[in-house]
Amino acid sequence: MREIPVHDEAGLDSDRLAAIRAALQPLATLGDVLAWSRSATRSRHPSEIVTQDEYTHDVVFDLDGHLYLAFDTT
Repeated sequence: MREIPVHDEAGLDSDRLAAIRAALQPLATLGDVLAWSRSATRSRHPSEIVTQDEYTHDVVFDLDGHLYLAFDTT
């Protein structure tokens, strides 16, 4: 199973970044991501879906009002 790469563009502290990486590690598909988002302590829906072309979309989640996760899907 491939690991979702996490790119820290926010300058998070190492503990917070490690926690996010651990939470995302078991996710392999967009279905996994959506199930994870619904089962989170604070259930969340995608805040934006950005169409890049007919095959590629970015699915964006508001993690806490200040931090966003963007998943590139093909």
